[in-house]
Amino acid sequence: MRFIPHTEQDIREMLKKIGLRNIDELFASIPDTLRLRDKVLDLPTALSETELVSTFKHTQKRNPDPDEMSTFLGAGAYRHYSPALIGNLVLRGEFSTSYTPYQPEVSQGTLQAIFEFQTMIVMLTGMDIANASMYDGASALAEAVLMAHRINGKNEFLIARAVHPEYRQTVTTYLRGTDHQLIDVPYDSRGKTDLEFIRSNLSDKTSAVVLQTPNFFGIVEEYEALGKELAERDALLIVAVTEPLSLGILKPPGERGADIVVGEAQSFGLPVSFGGPYVGFFATREQYVRQVPGRVTGETTDRDGRRAFVLTLSTREQHIRRERATSNICTNQGLCALAATVYLAVMGKQGLRELAVLNLRKADYLKNKLSKVGGFEIRFNADTFNEFVLKCPKPATEVRDSLLEHKILAGLPLGGHYPELADSLLLCATEMNTVEAIDRLTEKLEGI
Repeated sequence: MRFIPHTEQDIREMLKKIGLRNIDELFASIPDTLRLRDKVLDLPTALSETELVSTFKHTQKRNPDPDEMSTFLGAGAYRHYSPALIGNLVLRGEFSTSYTPYQPEVSQGTLQAIFEFQTMIVMLTGMDIANASMYDGASALAEAVLMAHRINGKNEFLIARAVHPEYRQTVTTYLRGTDHQLIDVPYDSRGKTDLEFIRSNLSDKTSAVVLQTPNFFGIVEEYEALGKELAERDALLIVAVTEPLSLGILKPPGERGADIVVGEAQSFGLPVSFGGPYVGFFATREQYVRQVPGRVTGETTDRDGRRAFVLTLSTREQHIRRERATSNICTNQGLCALAATVYLAVMGKQGLRELAVLNLRKADYLKNKLSKVGGFEIRFNADTFNEFVLKCPKPATEVRDSLLEHKILAGLPLGGHYPELADSLLLCATEMNTVEAIDRLTEKLEGI
């Protein structure tokens, strides 16, 4: 949608309609101390539409052509093939122009799509209920932490350092200004969350333990026994999943003791697209349904006995008394959730499993090839899904920059998030990485 600015005539008519003479009167309520007055904003000269389009095209050329770049970057944003069918359906006018279903009786199509999304998330996670999606995986995790506090009234949370660093940062931001306490749980020599640290630091104040699997290093966590122990201590287990394709072959978190399962559904039909928009998912046990943030869509029948869909729960301040609201979530990323729903419907249970196995094999092939390159070694000895950590003979940023000269984006240097891993790269391989591209990466690493 193009931006068409107001003309001077438009502005005069609007001011006349509301009984004002000029713009200064419109903003008269703003204190002088907050006005620039004699100061002038240091903004560039306005551009015409043709100049603006030309500027953007020039800027766009600074980005490398993705078709010419071999990419082994994951870290919470994954390159997967999206069938053409998804775009053809999702970008239909009736979907792309729909907003949140404030009037359920005239939004049956939107509500049904949400209901199908919830159903598929429940099937993937092994939980009882799911909501109508969230902004993204990071905010979903933060909302899960707040929900745990509402359930048991406790203020202490043990959160694994192997949880995505940006997810942890989002949780910290959400809790700023509260009396909640976050305790970082270290990872062990195998890159797994230190469960013994958790057990030794559990207390009567512990509200929940937060894990991610596969974790940020791509390692599959084992936590089933921990879930049972937490249940005995009236504490919850929150499990985050940033690569939901892994659920195509891994045992669902709900069957391994999780009380709340959250994550990012970008892998299901959404492009990486420079970081968004994405869509988070949120699932939990039925007993906690009234503490779930956002919306829950349900199925019922109308007065004529026909199948119908309704907003079963909508628990933000706009809909219920403020003190009973569970969050200020005011969107459900409906279009992105629809894309994920269509993707899962197209793939089916068997297709999702086959794709997950393909990702696992591609990553194992990459891992085996790189483990034989002199000076390099696989950092952690543990089961991984489609990404892993490679220890380099020099700072990881130098290795990455050297490979960029060959149009290879070789993963994420971990030093920025984990100073102790400054010599390590996080690499990812999906079905989009060819054997030829993997062999080429190996060849270039041998020359470093």
